[in-house]
Amino acid sequence: MQNRIKVLRELKDISQGKLAEQCDVSRQTINAIENNKYDPSLPLAFAISEALEVTIEQLFMYERRKS
Repeated sequence: MQNRIKVLRELKDISQGKLAEQCDVSRQTINAIENNKYDPSLPLAFAISEALEVTIEQLFMYERRKS
């Protein structure tokens, strides 16, 4: 699952640290999510979407794998 958190965060001129503080997680967690090394829990995804004032659908892009 890909995400647009870094792009949306930078458009709003919010640092990783500030977003982390707003979501009550570490900056490293935000960094890992932005680099697709960690999938956030649903509550954290909602916290990020609220902090960035976007919908969950605007944050994440899902591509179905071809079998």
